[in-house]
Amino acid sequence: MRLVVAVLLSLAAVTACSAELRGSATYGPETTAAAPPPTTPETAPETAPETAPETTPAERGELRFEKIGDFEQPVAFAVRKGDDRLYVAEQTGRLRASDGKTVIDLSREVSDGNEQGLLGVAFHPSGRWVYLDWTDAQGDTHVTEWAYDGAKATGRRDVLTQDQPFANHNGGQLSFGPDGYLYIALGDGGSGGDPEGNGQDLGTLLGKILRIDPRGGRPYAVPEDNPFVGKEGAKTEIWAYGLRNPWRFTFDRETGDLWIGDVGQNAWEEVDYQPAGSEGGENYGWNLREGDKPFRDGKGRELVDPVIVYPLKEGGNCSVIAGYVYRGEKIPWLRGQFMYGDFCAGWIKAAPVDELEKAAEVGEVQQLSSFGQGHDGELYALSLRGPLYRIEPA
Repeated sequence: MRLVVAVLLSLAAVTACSAELRGSATYGPETTAAAPPPTTPETAPETAPETAPETTPAERGELRFEKIGDFEQPVAFAVRKGDDRLYVAEQTGRLRASDGKTVIDLSREVSDGNEQGLLGVAFHPSGRWVYLDWTDAQGDTHVTEWAYDGAKATGRRDVLTQDQPFANHNGGQLSFGPDGYLYIALGDGGSGGDPEGNGQDLGTLLGKILRIDPRGGRPYAVPEDNPFVGKEGAKTEIWAYGLRNPWRFTFDRETGDLWIGDVGQNAWEEVDYQPAGSEGGENYGWNLREGDKPFRDGKGRELVDPVIVYPLKEGGNCSVIAGYVYRGEKIPWLRGQFMYGDFCAGWIKAAPVDELEKAAEVGEVQQLSSFGQGHDGELYALSLRGPLYRIEPA
């Protein structure tokens, strides 16, 4: 079993943020302080595997973050098959390409409060369709599809909609998995402490990661091997549950493993893990626990431990941002390491996937909102302040 990692940080000591504040972010992922507007597993064997470096990232030196573009509140990133451009979702409602072209503009339709707006983007593996996750004027979630030929987006249709009882905890991540299905992150519905108990309730899509086939039916099809197909009272779309606000999750392009960054309440941030080949149905614990600590009395089915846990501290940590396992070629010492960061503190860490306790800081991006991965496996970082950075060797 992979190790649970408690990453202790030396930061300025002030009072811990309250549950109420944790449910009232200003932009994108949750934060306890108002963000300024944008300016535009098991331990390794004695013989280390090839993916585990002989020294920690800190001993190798920091990474370099090269600014390659400016956007308006960028929160999500995607690439498209056969297309060299990078695509960035702006929380204010536009999907823009790195050549400056606006592909889709929802700026007049999205809600603009706190953790709302345009939150996620993914291209179908064929490149023929693009999907956006966004909240409408009433604050409800839409996953919407367009046909896209590289020049124009047409044939708009809603694939999935979800009423949101509160304005926060909307999740928003979209990603096609190695199996070709679309995975969708939905938060627990918001407020603080999951007052409706959605995280543990299989009768709602809230507090879950979903798995659907958006082209297999109208509006979509549910894969027959989803874990709750045929289970009375359970939503068949559910792939994993017990999540508070899975703002970002990613798949390891080499192994197919799933890494989930779940934003905490007022004490702990966590990264959850699902190995490739899983049949789904993992229960990651919210709201029975936060991180690896009890949060509320009750029992849940086979809670799965987080693999990374770190504490919240005022003036420092506030929202975990899950990144990718690096599989590129430019930075050999980084291969096989999982990258993640924190929105408020700005630090970015890398950890060998089989020795997560060896996480070390490798750089800093203020108001880190998301990571991106190119066709070649090289990584990018987005700042809510506007910049898109390419991650380079120092």
